[in-house]
Amino acid sequence: MTRRVLILGANGKVSKAAINSFLENTTYTLRLFLRDANRLPDYASDRIRVREGDATDFEAVSAAMADVDIVIASLSGDLDQEAETIVQAMQENEVKRLLFVTALGVNNEVPQPFQDWVEEHLGNRLEIYRKAAQTIEQSDLDYTLIRPAWLTNLNEVDYEITKKDETFKGTEVSRKSIGALMVEIAKHPELYSCEDIGVNKPNTDGDAPRDL
Repeated sequence: MTRRVLILGANGKVSKAAINSFLENTTYTLRLFLRDANRLPDYASDRIRVREGDATDFEAVSAAMADVDIVIASLSGDLDQEAETIVQAMQENEVKRLLFVTALGVNNEVPQPFQDWVEEHLGNRLEIYRKAAQTIEQSDLDYTLIRPAWLTNLNEVDYEITKKDETFKGTEVSRKSIGALMVEIAKHPELYSCEDIGVNKPNTDGDAPRDL
């Protein structure tokens, strides 16, 4: 089945990992949304369409969602406002499936002392992630919230999943693993439907991520 996937925040490192994984492992059409298209690499693929815009701009986001099947959001900045815009635009366009990246620690699910390390490094950003997650969860969308461990650039796909009510495992995970997970969910949209999942590399438990 050919699907049309919209990736919001397409210049981010997680998004780029996802784009590469989609190009390598699917035949899906990708619509890439970001503020400045000049920042994208040349993917040399006729399956890519690029749209410029801000993820808090309802009109721009809504226009990008026309005729898409799945929306992926890996964003920074005013994430709570962006979440509200995305929900509204998806409802307007009758698009249901959303993969939305938040952060570990938003549910106070990380064991100590790693939770303290997370709070120290994310600061007040953690509360913004929490608000964004609440907006998504309170919507009528078919969402998957993805809470990755500390992200690395390792060239590997190696991850495990924890549920919202489970203690978070590990301290790190590769961006390539998150991209591979997004492709797996896009291929099988019933996976992790209306769930908030943690993602980590197995056997990386500790007080803090390694110095990578």
